Amino acid sequence: MSSLQYPSKLPNVKTTIFTTTGNLAREHKAIDLSQGFPNFEADSVLIDLVSKAMKQGHNQYAAMSGYFGLREIIASKIEKLHGRSYDPEKEITVTVGATQAIYTAVTAFVHAGDEVIVLKPCYDCYEPAIEVNGGTVVPIQLRKGDYKVDWEEFKKKITAKTRMVIINTPHNPSGRILSKEDMLQLQEILRPTNIILVSDEVYEHIVFDDAEHQSASRFDDLASRSFVCASFGKTFHVTGWKMGYCAAPAALMHEFRQVHQFAVFCVDHPVQRALAEYLKNSDRYLALNSFYQEKRDFFLNLLKDSRFRFTPSQGTYFQLVDYTAITNEGDENLSKRLIIDHKLASIAISSFNANNRDDKVLRFCFAKKNETLEKAAEILCAL
Repeated sequence: MSSLQYPSKLPNVKTTIFTTTGNLAREHKAIDLSQGFPNFEADSVLIDLVSKAMKQGHNQYAAMSGYFGLREIIASKIEKLHGRSYDPEKEITVTVGATQAIYTAVTAFVHAGDEVIVLKPCYDCYEPAIEVNGGTVVPIQLRKGDYKVDWEEFKKKITAKTRMVIINTPHNPSGRILSKEDMLQLQEILRPTNIILVSDEVYEHIVFDDAEHQSASRFDDLASRSFVCASFGKTFHVTGWKMGYCAAPAALMHEFRQVHQFAVFCVDHPVQRALAEYLKNSDRYLALNSFYQEKRDFFLNLLKDSRFRFTPSQGTYFQLVDYTAITNEGDENLSKRLIIDHKLASIAISSFNANNRDDKVLRFCFAKKNETLEKAAEILCAL
C-alpha cells in the first residue's frame, strides 16, 4: 500500500446529492423526479443531423473556440432575443456544458484569497470551483418562501476582496426568475466596482406565464463584466451530450480561452455541426416556454387536492412543494423515506442552503412524460 501523504484541495466536498439520491432511487426502483433530465426523447431531426455530420466526416477536432457556424448563430440568437451584439470570433465559446463554462470562468479570474458571492440555495458546482481555485465563498441566503434577493444585504457583502458574483436565472432549485428590477439593482451595485459577473442562464428558454428572461446581456454595464453561460443540453432534452456555450466581452473571453484550451481544448465536433443547422429554426427553442408550462400546469393540477402547498414555478423545469401540512420532519429524511417507502425520488433543498437551512420543501422535476407525472402525483396525493 502506498505511503504517500497529500492534503485534499476539497476536504469538505461530499458525493453530490444528485448521485446519492439517484443511486438510492435505482436501488429501490423508484420513480425518479429528482435529477434534472427529461425521460422523453430528443427531436429525431436533431439526432439525424448529428448522424449526418458524422457521415460527412466531421469527426476530428473542431476549432478550439467552437465551430464558427455555431458561434455565428448563437450570436444571432442573443442579438435577436436580447439586443446585444457579440462577435462570434472573439466573444462566443462553445463549451462542455454550462458547468465547464462556469468552472473555466472561475478558474480564469479567481485567485487565492479572492471572495466570490453566491446566492443560496445554489447549484452545487459553484462552490467547489471557487474553493479549488483558492477563493472564499461568500453566501447570501435567498429569502424563505419567495426566494428573493435582499439587495441591501448583498451590497453589504461586497468588500475589497470581492472578485466575482455568480447568479442563476431562471433559478435552480427555486424556479424563481430575476426580474428586470432585480437586474437593474444588481447593475447599480456592481457599476462602481471591478467585479466580474458569472450569469448561469441554462434555463433561458424555460420561462412561464408570459414573463421574459432577463439575461445579463440585456444590461449595458452587466454585459460589460459578464460571462453568460448557457446549455444546449437543457434546451433540447440532451443533457448527456454536455454541450453549452459562453458569451463575454473580448477581453474577458481572451482570459477564459487561456484556460479553456488546456482544460478541454474543443468540444464534440459533429454535435456542433448539427446544432448549427438545427438552430436555424428559432421555433425549436422559442416554443419551449409553452411546452414546459403545459408540463408544469399538468403536474400542479394533479397535486391540487394533495396536502402539499406550492407557488407555481416561474421558470426552469423544477417545482418546489411545501410539505409542512403533512410532517415536520427534515427534508433529507422525508426525501429518503419517499424513495424507500413510497418509491418516489425528489431532491431535498437544505443541502443547497446556507447552514443547511431546512425550508421544509422538496424539489420535483416535471420534465417527464405525462404518465410518469401521473404516477408520481398519485403517490403524493396519498400522503
